[in-house]
Amino acid sequence: MPLDAQPHRTQPLDDVQPLTIAFNRKVRAGVKHLRKHSPELDFWVGESGPCSLEIQWQRELFEALVRAIAHQQLHGRAAETILGRLVAGFRCENFPSAQQLKRASHEKLRGMGFSSAKAVAIQGIAGAAIAGEIPDRVVAASLTDDELIERLLPLRGVGRWTVEMLLIFTLGRLDVMPIDDFGVKSGLQLLFGLETLPKKDVFAELTDHWKPYRSLGAWYLWRKADAGKAK
Repeated sequence: MPLDAQPHRTQPLDDVQPLTIAFNRKVRAGVKHLRKHSPELDFWVGESGPCSLEIQWQRELFEALVRAIAHQQLHGRAAETILGRLVAGFRCENFPSAQQLKRASHEKLRGMGFSSAKAVAIQGIAGAAIAGEIPDRVVAASLTDDELIERLLPLRGVGRWTVEMLLIFTLGRLDVMPIDDFGVKSGLQLLFGLETLPKKDVFAELTDHWKPYRSLGAWYLWRKADAGKAK
């Protein structure tokens, strides 16, 4: 089998269910912690219901980064449409390999809907994956959040927010607070009735006592922001 036709490596399906069960147990404990330590969250959790945070246990960091690049500054549906074209445009099972994306022409990626800057960023990420600069899930499990952020930030097009989304939704890290995320800021503003979007020091004051489950707090802040939009 030629290198560029190799399927994207994923974790065996049989391994996902125990991970999910263990994670959901931690989520339930985390939500209890949040409700105990934050009256504001306690009320909101009671209104919005159980946390249904889902983790992509099978997704490698390389794929997660490419997907995050696609979602930058785009509505979710538009990004998913472009990603659908990306998967359809290569001979692959689930997602193009790093070799396939590295060898693709810039024009091919642009034709799928990626901006020029995003196309360059994606091919840079592919090159980093080939060079072993992006850890796989096994290696990532041995690294702290800060170590992963430090390792991935030098990649073109990858900012702290991008890595934080990876930490939460790909690796299932439970104590991440993406303070630069607009939805999280909006949710915190609504939750506490603030006059303006919160600054960094305000985040620390209002959410540090949510540790070690700030990712779950962020999830509820996203839901709060969504509810605010609906109204």
